Amino acid sequence: MASRAGRRIGRVAQPIDYDDDDEILTDLRRQVSSMPALGAADARRLLERSALGDRTSQDRLVAANLALVIRLAEARDEKGLPVPDLVQEGSIGLVKAVQTFADSDEPDFAPFAERIVAQHMDEALAAEAAAVRDAELLVTAASDYERIELLLARELHRAPTEAEIAERLEWTVDRTRYVALVVIEARRRHDEELLQFIDPDAIDFDGTVDGE
Repeated sequence: MASRAGRRIGRVAQPIDYDDDDEILTDLRRQVSSMPALGAADARRLLERSALGDRTSQDRLVAANLALVIRLAEARDEKGLPVPDLVQEGSIGLVKAVQTFADSDEPDFAPFAERIVAQHMDEALAAEAAAVRDAELLVTAASDYERIELLLARELHRAPTEAEIAERLEWTVDRTRYVALVVIEARRRHDEELLQFIDPDAIDFDGTVDGE
Protein backbone atom coordinates (compact mmCIF):
# COMPACT_ATOMS: atom_id res chain seq x y z
CA MET A 1 0.00 0.00 0.00
CA ALA A 2 1.30 3.41 -0.90
CA SER A 3 2.48 5.81 1.75
CA ARG A 4 -0.14 8.17 3.10
CA ALA A 5 2.19 11.10 2.61
CA GLY A 6 1.52 12.81 -0.67
CA ARG A 7 -1.53 10.96 -1.95
CA ARG A 8 -2.50 12.69 -5.17
CA ILE A 9 -4.52 11.16 -7.98
CA GLY A 10 -3.05 10.96 -11.45
CA ARG A 11 -0.85 13.95 -12.23
CA VAL A 12 -3.09 16.56 -10.67
CA ALA A 13 -0.43 17.93 -8.33
CA GLN A 14 2.96 17.30 -6.80
CA PRO A 15 3.10 15.24 -3.57
CA ILE A 16 3.05 17.07 -0.26
CA ASP A 17 3.28 15.93 3.34
CA TYR A 18 0.17 15.69 5.50
CA ASP A 19 -0.23 15.68 9.27
CA ASP A 20 -3.39 13.58 9.42
CA ASP A 21 -6.21 11.95 7.50
CA ASP A 22 -8.40 15.06 7.69
CA GLU A 23 -5.81 17.06 5.77
CA ILE A 24 -5.60 14.33 3.15
CA LEU A 25 -9.37 14.27 2.67
CA THR A 26 -9.57 18.06 2.59
CA ASP A 27 -6.97 18.18 -0.14
CA LEU A 28 -8.69 15.41 -2.13
CA ARG A 29 -12.01 17.22 -1.92
CA ARG A 30 -10.27 20.39 -3.04
CA GLN A 31 -9.04 18.52 -6.08
CA VAL A 32 -12.58 17.37 -6.81
CA SER A 33 -14.07 20.85 -6.52
CA SER A 34 -11.38 22.37 -8.73
CA MET A 35 -11.80 19.81 -11.50
CA PRO A 36 -14.08 21.03 -14.34
CA ALA A 37 -17.08 18.85 -15.11
CA LEU A 38 -16.61 16.24 -17.79
CA GLY A 39 -19.36 16.01 -20.39
CA ALA A 40 -20.57 12.73 -21.87
CA ALA A 41 -18.95 13.37 -25.23
CA ASP A 42 -15.62 14.30 -23.62
CA ALA A 43 -15.77 11.21 -21.40
CA ARG A 44 -16.30 8.94 -24.42
CA ARG A 45 -13.41 10.58 -26.24
CA LEU A 46 -11.10 10.21 -23.23
CA LEU A 47 -12.11 6.57 -22.76
CA GLU A 48 -11.29 5.85 -26.40
CA ARG A 49 -7.90 7.50 -26.08
CA SER A 50 -7.19 5.76 -22.78
CA ALA A 51 -7.90 2.40 -24.43
CA LEU A 52 -5.11 3.24 -26.88
CA GLY A 53 -2.70 3.91 -24.03
CA ASP A 54 -2.98 7.70 -23.76
CA ARG A 55 -1.80 8.41 -20.21
CA THR A 56 -3.01 12.02 -20.19
CA SER A 57 -6.56 10.93 -21.03
CA GLN A 58 -6.38 8.26 -18.36
CA ASP A 59 -5.28 10.74 -15.72
CA ARG A 60 -8.06 13.15 -16.71
CA LEU A 61 -10.68 10.42 -16.33
CA VAL A 62 -9.29 9.33 -12.97
CA ALA A 63 -9.32 12.89 -11.67
CA ALA A 64 -12.85 13.45 -12.99
CA ASN A 65 -14.12 10.39 -11.12
CA LEU A 66 -12.33 11.05 -7.85
CA ALA A 67 -15.62 12.01 -6.18
CA LEU A 68 -16.90 8.48 -6.81
CA VAL A 69 -13.82 7.02 -5.11
CA ILE A 70 -14.19 9.29 -2.09
CA ARG A 71 -17.91 8.45 -1.75
CA LEU A 72 -17.26 4.70 -1.82
CA ALA A 73 -14.36 5.06 0.62
CA GLU A 74 -16.41 7.05 3.13
CA ALA A 75 -19.16 4.43 2.94
CA ARG A 76 -16.57 1.93 4.22
CA ASP A 77 -15.21 4.12 7.02
CA GLU A 78 -14.38 2.32 10.29
CA LYS A 79 -14.33 -1.08 8.59
CA GLY A 80 -10.61 -1.65 9.03
CA LEU A 81 -8.77 0.98 6.97
CA PRO A 82 -8.73 4.80 7.10
CA VAL A 83 -10.64 6.57 4.35
CA PRO A 84 -7.45 7.91 2.67
CA ASP A 85 -6.10 4.37 2.40
CA LEU A 86 -9.38 3.26 0.85
CA VAL A 87 -9.21 6.19 -1.57
CA GLN A 88 -5.75 5.03 -2.59
CA GLU A 89 -6.97 1.47 -3.15
CA GLY A 90 -10.06 2.70 -4.96
CA SER A 91 -7.95 4.90 -7.22
CA ILE A 92 -6.02 1.83 -8.31
CA GLY A 93 -9.34 0.20 -9.13
CA LEU A 94 -10.43 3.31 -11.03
CA VAL A 95 -7.30 3.20 -13.18
CA LYS A 96 -8.05 -0.45 -13.93
CA ALA A 97 -11.63 0.45 -14.85
CA VAL A 98 -10.42 3.13 -17.25
CA GLN A 99 -7.95 0.74 -18.83
CA THR A 100 -10.35 -2.19 -19.23
CA PHE A 101 -13.71 -0.52 -19.98
CA ALA A 102 -13.27 -0.80 -23.75
CA ASP A 103 -12.94 -4.59 -23.44
CA SER A 104 -15.98 -4.95 -21.18
CA ASP A 105 -19.61 -5.54 -22.13
CA GLU A 106 -20.78 -2.60 -20.03
CA PRO A 107 -22.64 0.11 -21.97
CA ASP A 108 -21.93 2.83 -19.38
CA PHE A 109 -18.65 3.65 -17.69
CA ALA A 110 -20.05 4.91 -14.36
CA PRO A 111 -21.56 1.62 -13.05
CA PHE A 112 -18.60 -0.33 -14.40
CA ALA A 113 -16.14 1.96 -12.61
CA GLU A 114 -18.15 1.84 -9.38
CA ARG A 115 -18.09 -1.95 -9.35
CA ILE A 116 -14.33 -2.18 -9.98
CA VAL A 117 -13.51 0.53 -7.43
CA ALA A 118 -15.69 -1.09 -4.77
CA GLN A 119 -14.11 -4.46 -5.49
CA HIS A 120 -10.59 -3.11 -4.93
CA MET A 121 -11.61 -1.45 -1.67
CA ASP A 122 -13.33 -4.59 -0.39
CA GLU A 123 -10.31 -6.72 -1.28
CA ALA A 124 -8.05 -4.32 0.61
CA LEU A 125 -10.34 -4.48 3.65
CA ALA A 126 -10.34 -8.29 3.52
CA ALA A 127 -6.54 -8.37 3.27
CA GLU A 128 -6.21 -5.99 6.22
CA ALA A 129 -8.57 -8.09 8.33
CA ALA A 130 -6.60 -11.23 7.50
CA ALA A 131 -3.32 -9.51 8.41
CA VAL A 132 -4.76 -8.42 11.76
CA ARG A 133 -5.96 -11.96 12.49
CA ASP A 134 -2.56 -13.40 11.57
CA ALA A 135 -0.81 -10.89 13.83
CA GLU A 136 -3.11 -11.71 16.74
CA LEU A 137 -2.56 -15.44 16.26
CA LEU A 138 1.20 -14.94 16.16
CA VAL A 139 1.16 -12.93 19.39
CA THR A 140 -0.85 -15.70 21.04
CA ALA A 141 1.51 -18.37 19.73
CA ALA A 142 4.55 -16.43 20.94
CA SER A 143 2.98 -16.06 24.37
CA ASP A 144 2.26 -19.79 24.55
CA TYR A 145 5.80 -20.59 23.42
CA GLU A 146 7.33 -18.42 26.14
CA ARG A 147 5.12 -19.88 28.84
CA ILE A 148 5.91 -23.48 27.91
CA GLU A 149 9.61 -22.68 27.55
CA LEU A 150 9.64 -21.31 31.11
CA LEU A 151 7.55 -24.21 32.41
CA LEU A 152 9.80 -26.87 30.87
CA ALA A 153 12.96 -25.10 32.03
CA ARG A 154 11.58 -25.27 35.58
CA GLU A 155 10.67 -28.95 35.24
CA LEU A 156 13.86 -30.07 33.47
CA HIS A 157 16.30 -27.71 35.21
CA ARG A 158 17.75 -26.86 31.80
CA ALA A 159 16.79 -25.15 28.58
CA PRO A 160 14.21 -27.28 26.72
CA THR A 161 14.80 -28.38 23.16
CA GLU A 162 12.60 -27.40 20.24
CA ALA A 163 11.26 -30.95 20.10
CA GLU A 164 10.30 -30.89 23.78
CA ILE A 165 8.52 -27.56 23.40
CA ALA A 166 6.79 -28.76 20.24
CA GLU A 167 5.59 -31.93 21.97
CA ARG A 168 4.15 -30.02 24.93
CA LEU A 169 2.40 -27.50 22.66
CA GLU A 170 1.33 -30.22 20.21
CA TRP A 171 2.89 -28.27 17.38
CA THR A 172 5.16 -29.38 14.57
CA VAL A 173 8.86 -28.73 15.06
CA ASP A 174 8.82 -26.40 12.05
CA ARG A 175 6.07 -24.29 13.58
CA THR A 176 7.86 -24.26 16.92
CA ARG A 177 11.09 -23.16 15.26
CA TYR A 178 9.30 -20.34 13.42
CA VAL A 179 7.63 -19.03 16.57
CA ALA A 180 10.94 -19.33 18.44
CA LEU A 181 12.57 -17.06 15.85
CA VAL A 182 9.76 -14.54 16.30
CA VAL A 183 10.25 -14.57 20.07
CA ILE A 184 14.03 -14.23 19.73
CA GLU A 185 13.62 -11.26 17.39
CA ALA A 186 11.11 -9.68 19.76
CA ARG A 187 13.54 -10.07 22.63
CA ARG A 188 16.34 -8.61 20.57
CA ARG A 189 14.29 -5.55 19.75
CA HIS A 190 12.89 -5.30 23.26
CA ASP A 191 9.43 -5.44 21.75
CA GLU A 192 7.32 -4.40 24.73
CA GLU A 193 4.11 -4.70 22.75
CA LEU A 194 4.70 -8.42 22.42
CA LEU A 195 6.32 -9.03 25.78
CA GLN A 196 3.43 -7.50 27.70
CA PHE A 197 1.41 -10.55 26.71
CA ILE A 198 3.95 -12.83 28.36
CA ASP A 199 3.41 -12.96 32.10
CA PRO A 200 5.45 -15.62 33.94
CA ASP A 201 3.20 -15.20 36.99
CA ALA A 202 0.26 -16.46 34.91
CA ILE A 203 1.90 -19.86 34.33
CA ASP A 204 -0.02 -22.82 35.69
CA PHE A 205 2.74 -25.18 36.79
CA ASP A 206 0.49 -28.24 36.61
CA GLY A 207 1.61 -28.52 33.00
CA THR A 208 -1.06 -26.57 31.20
CA VAL A 209 -1.11 -23.18 29.51
CA ASP A 210 -3.72 -20.69 30.69
CA GLY A 211 -6.71 -20.59 28.38
CA GLU A 212 -6.51 -24.29 27.38
